[in-house]
Amino acid sequence: MLKIDLHLHSTFSDGTLSPEDLVRALKAEKVSVAALTDHDTADGTGDFLERCRRASIRGVAGVELSAAYERTLHILGYRFDIGNEALQSALAKNRKARGERNVLICEKLRGLGFDISLEELRAGAGGVIGRPHMARAMRDKGYVPDVRTAFEKYLKRGAAAYVPRVLLSAGESIQRIREAGGLPVLAHPLQTTPDLDDLPAVLRPLKDAGLWGLECWFAGCGVRDVYRCLSIAGEFGLHPTAGSDFHSGFHFGLHGGAKVGVAVNDGLLPWARLCGGL
Repeated sequence: MLKIDLHLHSTFSDGTLSPEDLVRALKAEKVSVAALTDHDTADGTGDFLERCRRASIRGVAGVELSAAYERTLHILGYRFDIGNEALQSALAKNRKARGERNVLICEKLRGLGFDISLEELRAGAGGVIGRPHMARAMRDKGYVPDVRTAFEKYLKRGAAAYVPRVLLSAGESIQRIREAGGLPVLAHPLQTTPDLDDLPAVLRPLKDAGLWGLECWFAGCGVRDVYRCLSIAGEFGLHPTAGSDFHSGFHFGLHGGAKVGVAVNDGLLPWARLCGGL
């Protein structure tokens, strides 16, 4: 068996561990190949890759882009040129839209009686601010018992303080990653389509746009989900990947692994041993 993790978040987005602490956790769990995939930023990637090198872990440059869709649709990008201008422009556009949305969400929260400001969120964040930071602030101030409740009642799609944001299409996200020399992968497919029988219909246009892989091992999946995703990936000629969607040392919200590392069959992922981990 091989332990890998190609879906990790740090304090540069909505994770609670720094790249340094993240690599320390990966080393402790004997993870062989890992990618930092922060939301809309690769600012922590250089540090992460260097620390992976020192720890004898095969580090992979990564990022996670949210795409416009009726449900959650996230595209992971791997092994891209971090300095690529087109990709960096796309990430900056997503961060700008996220920032504008954050202002509106905080306004809604204050209208609901919650004293939550962007200033305090920025003070407690290492990089990109997102709804998890708001949820943690609500929990820490005693407005909700836990982060899950904050999402369910106020922050998730359709909830009282939810605000949509302008996003690139999935095709545009894939194109930007490809233009940067990267490999685009659909993340946690159950968040996009709870019925995996509908997944092929989602994948067809993404494959045509240049999708390279499908995350087949992901937070919240069961054995049947894994094998169904592996089967579908095979049908579409997509490479299977694995990631915990790790954010912190505890299960902080609606999804996200509480522990780094996913054990997979060594033979199923021969590319994980190749140059740069992919």
